[in-house]
Amino acid sequence: MAPSTSPDNSRNTLLFERARALIPGGVNSPVRAFKAVGGTPRFVQRAQGAYFWDADGKRYIDYIGSWGPMILGHGHPAVVEAVQKAVLEGFSYGAPTEREVELAEEIVKLVPSIEMLRLVSSGTEATMSVIRLARGATGRSKIIKFEGCYHGHSDALLVKAGSGLATFGSPTSAGVPPEVVQHTLVLEYNHIAQLEEAFAVHGKDIACLMIEPIAGNMNFVRASVPFMKRCRELCTQYGALLVFDEVMTGFRVALGGAQSLFARSIPGFKPDMTALGKVIGGGMPMAAFGGTRAVMEQLAPLGPVYQAGTLSGNPVATACGLATLRELQKPGFYEALGQRTRSLTSGLTKAAAQAGIPFCADSEGGMFGFFLLGTLPQNYATVMTTDSPAFNRFFHAMLDKGVYYAPALYEAGFVSAAHTAEDIAATVEAAAEFFAAR
Repeated sequence: MAPSTSPDNSRNTLLFERARALIPGGVNSPVRAFKAVGGTPRFVQRAQGAYFWDADGKRYIDYIGSWGPMILGHGHPAVVEAVQKAVLEGFSYGAPTEREVELAEEIVKLVPSIEMLRLVSSGTEATMSVIRLARGATGRSKIIKFEGCYHGHSDALLVKAGSGLATFGSPTSAGVPPEVVQHTLVLEYNHIAQLEEAFAVHGKDIACLMIEPIAGNMNFVRASVPFMKRCRELCTQYGALLVFDEVMTGFRVALGGAQSLFARSIPGFKPDMTALGKVIGGGMPMAAFGGTRAVMEQLAPLGPVYQAGTLSGNPVATACGLATLRELQKPGFYEALGQRTRSLTSGLTKAAAQAGIPFCADSEGGMFGFFLLGTLPQNYATVMTTDSPAFNRFFHAMLDKGVYYAPALYEAGFVSAAHTAEDIAATVEAAAEFFAAR
């Protein structure tokens, strides 16, 4: 099946043509483009609940949810009410507000590893600031990240793996000089021996180890419990900070984030610092980074590590985030969300099996991923063996049937509280039809 495109006279096509004349690639973030799958991006006109409607008025079951924040679904009444009230009070002040304090109190209450935090406006800003703070607090320069984990587009993190074990990486983007990433070690996800070697060689110089506890930008790949336990042990042994990038997983996979899941298996487990985003803003530009009081007090104006943001703690965004977090704490929320997500992944897996199609899936809370592979991958190299042309055909077949997945093989998906059993059934039926025709 060739990739579907909007008819030449469709508003999606016309808008895309206008956008390409003014915006690089016609999109304001590359992940929105259909470059990997072909065809024309859908321009969203409006959204409600589990759906959005494109510029041509076609409805889609939305499994992106603004790439994770819309855990309640679009336009949740309590969130809309909070935002409307905040807007009437003012858009931005450049001065402190009570809601900034309330949101900080809510996050600290729900994430035990965070004693203090600072609000920022994007996940990239949060992870960039975490690295600066980790280096300032430890007096060290080197950092560890893992291949396939995405931590935003700051220079030091746009790096691919080196040529051997425990080697430094090289830039993955033009405009990033090699000397900027010379202190970044890129290791294989879930590879304990390589992790141990990196610390044995560079341990006294490592400021922090940054990791997505469940990677969402090589689709959905979990860090194993033994691997995460070793990360914690080695950071403690060598005096490095363990940093969890929970921009995607925070409040998405569990009320306490992915770190709360590891704490169930590893007694006393906590990261030293955490980056949060997406859900804590409820869909508005909002992120945060936090950790132990001793480390966070190194930030200006208390300490020597400088970080600032004119729009940080925006009063409308904090209202949106607070209303969202309060809804998540209602009894049974995550149990119902997890069950709904598992019904989707199990339904897709069964449909593929009946058609003899290699397929596997995994999920946690309202986050999921699937692969056209026989077994779940544990690292980026294995993810890369997925049949990309087959995924592209699947994507467009589902798009034609009004089901919207991420337009890229390497992105996790998201289920919201607004998705119904009927939405899941319709999605599985559409997939079954595609698999049966293969």
